[in-house]
Amino acid sequence: MKINVIFYSMFGHVYKMAEAVAEGIREVEGAEVGLYQVEETLTPEILEKMGATQSKKNFEHVPVATMENLEEADAVIFGTAARYGMMSAQMRAFLDRSGSIWARGGLIGKPGSVFTSTSTQHGGQESTILSFHTTLLHHGMIIVGVPYSETRQTILDEITGGSPYGASTIAGNGPDVRQPSENELGIARFQGRHVAEITKKLVGK
Repeated sequence: MKINVIFYSMFGHVYKMAEAVAEGIREVEGAEVGLYQVEETLTPEILEKMGATQSKKNFEHVPVATMENLEEADAVIFGTAARYGMMSAQMRAFLDRSGSIWARGGLIGKPGSVFTSTSTQHGGQESTILSFHTTLLHHGMIIVGVPYSETRQTILDEITGGSPYGASTIAGNGPDVRQPSENELGIARFQGRHVAEITKKLVGK
């Protein structure tokens, strides 16, 4: 059973969440994890001006995702930085290349799930994931979220991401303002494990 985690991260927050999702997947017997990042579309000069160059070096070892990474997997979990309440342009560009997969129904019946990162508490934590679901539905994927059996999404004693739609983190404006909390990482691990458990039932492996 192969589950691929495909993400876009600028300052490393989504990458850290992706690692936590992968940890959760590995907790399920028989689950194999692939971790991939989508291709960057910004120039090195722009990344430098945004202060992202050093942060991106922390995950430059992660291979760039291809269309094959979508079709080879039994399930795909996507992670994206939020841009104005929607997925990043880099993730959009990656998915816009999947038309041939859509035409032959290559993702129909496969579980799909989404997690995200926003700079502020109300900066699109839910809308980014919900709008991402539209693409997964067009591909015929089975959307998997985070049920309320994951009680960490209901805590009130700290500011935290996480919703029934998927794990999330609040990053602040820049690379070092705030890192994913243990509560947010815990929800991400749950999401990975939950998707893997459902996938295992569907594929019978």
